[in-house]
Amino acid sequence: MFKYKPNPILSAILFSLCLCVYSQVVLTQSEQSVTVSPGGSIKLTCACSGFTVSGTNMYWIRHSPGKGLEWIIYYYDDNNKNSAQSVQGRFTASKDSTNLYLHMSQLKTEDTAVYYCARDSLCLFSYRYPYKNTGGGGVKNEITSQTVF
Repeated sequence: MFKYKPNPILSAILFSLCLCVYSQVVLTQSEQSVTVSPGGSIKLTCACSGFTVSGTNMYWIRHSPGKGLEWIIYYYDDNNKNSAQSVQGRFTASKDSTNLYLHMSQLKTEDTAVYYCARDSLCLFSYRYPYKNTGGGGVKNEITSQTVF
């Protein structure tokens, strides 16, 4: 049986390599705040650079007032996707070579939240680390009873 004893120097080097590999990855959400009427629709955009979007697991996560973070969409491609029950049939994702999109329809007041895009990042030996949006504080999406023009 093979036993692995971690080498602190090697571990530090591998960790440094992982940081270097992902130091150029940037996810940017340009919208800062969006207000939509109940029943309305909107599309959020997450501009991605430093990696190939088409070959990456991508996510949309939201933070509703007074609640914890909620994973709402996983998207790799049209054949590999999933969504939280709370948004099924109303929210979908898509992507092109440089952007991840969140298509939101039939919006409800309970969809009021800050929305974040995120991606998987893989390091050596396929260890997974969550990769956080580095483009700012997400998009505040407020669903109100008034129409904003």
